[in-house]
Parts: sequence; C-alpha cells; structure tokens
Amino acid sequence: MAVKEKSKPGDASPAAAKATHPKERYMYWYESMQLQRKFEEKAGQLYGQQKIRGFCHLYIGQEACSSGSYTALTKDDKWITAYRDHGIPLALGSDPNAIMAELFGKQTGSSKGKGGSMHIFDKSVNFVGGHGIVGAQIPLGAGLAFAEKYNKTENLCICFFGDGAVRQGALHEAFNMAMLWKLPVIFVVENNGYAMGTSVARTSNVTELYTIGEAYDMPSEPVDAMDVELVHEAVSRAAERARKGEGPTYLEFRTYRYRGHSMSDPQKYRSKDEVEQYKQRDPVELIKSRILEQGIATEEELAAIDKKIKGQVDESVKFAEESPYPAPEEAFKDVYMDKDYPFMEE
Repeated sequence: MAVKEKSKPGDASPAAAKATHPKERYMYWYESMQLQRKFEEKAGQLYGQQKIRGFCHLYIGQEACSSGSYTALTKDDKWITAYRDHGIPLALGSDPNAIMAELFGKQTGSSKGKGGSMHIFDKSVNFVGGHGIVGAQIPLGAGLAFAEKYNKTENLCICFFGDGAVRQGALHEAFNMAMLWKLPVIFVVENNGYAMGTSVARTSNVTELYTIGEAYDMPSEPVDAMDVELVHEAVSRAAERARKGEGPTYLEFRTYRYRGHSMSDPQKYRSKDEVEQYKQRDPVELIKSRILEQGIATEEELAAIDKKIKGQVDESVKFAEESPYPAPEEAFKDVYMDKDYPFMEE
C-alpha cells in the first residue's frame, strides 16, 4: 500500500515570473512583511527577557499571508484569525506601539492590556481579533459575513485559521451554512504543516486540505503562500466572487513557521534541515530579490525602509516599557451587561 505523502507548504504553484503590479504595491509588500518580521523577532527577544509573559505565538515565515491578502481587499472588509495574531493587524496598519504595549499587558495596548498576545483587536482597521479557542473564529467569521450580506454592503470577511482547526466540527457547520446562504467570506487555512507539534499527515486522512471545501461545492484551491504575489492573486479572485454574491471560497495557504508553535515549543517534532530547507524560500527574501532583480527599487531604497522599520520597532518597545499597567478597577470595565435583559432576576 502506497504511503500518502504530506502536502508541503510552498509547493502549490510556481512563482510569478515578472513584475505585474505597481511599484507602490511591491514596496508595501516589502515594508509590511519586513515590519512583521522585525517586530516578531524583537517580541521573541523580549519574551526571553520575561518582559512579555504568557503565551506568545510568532508569525515569522508567514508574513506573505497577511500582506498579500491586504492588497487584494478593501479597508472596509473584516478580518478575523486565531491566536497567532500579531502579523495581521500590523499589515492592516495598526500602530506597532499599541500592539507591543498589548504584548506587555499595558493600559495603552490595543486591548487595554487585557488580551495580551493572543487577543489583539483593532476596530479602526476592522481587525476583529485574535481568538484563543481552536476553530472558534470560523463560525464568527461566517457571522461577520452574514452581517455584511444582511446589511447589503459589498464588504466581505476573511477568516484565517490553522491546519489543526480543520478537524473541528465548527468548520464543517460554518462551511455548510456559508455555502447555503452564499455568504461573502473567504476561509483561509494557514497550513504551516503542523498543528502545534503534530504534522498534518499524522492527524488527517486528507492531507490536501483545500479539497475539504469541495465536499460543500465551495470553490477551493491551494496557494503557495511563501510568495506574496500568488497570495494577492488568489485572494483577489475569491474577493471578486464574494462581492458578486457567489458566496465563499476556501484557500489553503501553504506556508511555514520558522519558530515553534509558541515560545515554549522545543520543536523536537521536526529537523533543523527541514527548517533550513524552507528558509530557502523565505517570503521576505523572495520579494526582496524580485524587487531588486526586476529593477522595481534599489538597494538604497530598501535599506531606507529597513532603517525606518528598526526605528518603529525600537519606539514600540520604548512606548510599551514606559506605559502603565491597567489599574485594578479596569477588570470591571468593558464587560458586557444589559440591565434591562428580560431573563435576569434582581
């Protein structure tokens, strides 16, 4: 009996051969992805210094997923993801100061220091969270899309989740309802090969994860998500379908995380050689090489961006360190309560 080979991140489709987008888009991709990379590297250092506590899941290696999706959508679309959630709001334009302060648990954080690493929210850029329960954001993403359809907007929701969430029943319920009601939602599985420390091949009979959507007649495709251009193109196609009222799309972003599942992960389930192999297709280096090879920008222009980003990250750390912790009474604020709720007794 033949052994089923695990689908590998980054093997879905060939890289784009030439520049097909405006210079401004390429420059955004480089700056956005480099900001995420340097921010996350700094967060990892600060975690080691115990300035960031609790759980911390870094996005290093997956930056093309967020940046490529951003340029394919509009500022009015909604975004929701799991707990590996620092990169997306940075791509959307959230203030790095507020994100870093949230990692420190400070009052000036994006969630007032109450959410920490796993629960970043930013209404100003339509980022509806980081969610800690595996797969719980999938029906929420469908609900956000339902609201857009109900209100007759042309907006959509893009909903990210990890490969481990594919085995959750909530996904299948949400897929069925989304297709039945033709909701404007793009479901994205960021398949980095491992659900925590367990490979897809060990946890799923179906290793070509995009094919799961086909059971619901949902348009589905794999995407080489190490290449930001291919991410942009796939999300653009899905967005066009959603805005036409044709319903959801399911995309399997084949990506790879260079760090562990979380900062406490010893990574004994994979070899150093495997990590190095995927680093040969580093999404940040890939877009940098393409920009330089095609004469889109110069080394000097990219160096200026790098300098700017270093300043932003350094400033975010200074801001977080100097910000106050929430006052004890903050624990009682921002908690939903309806005094006129009809089923509550005095």
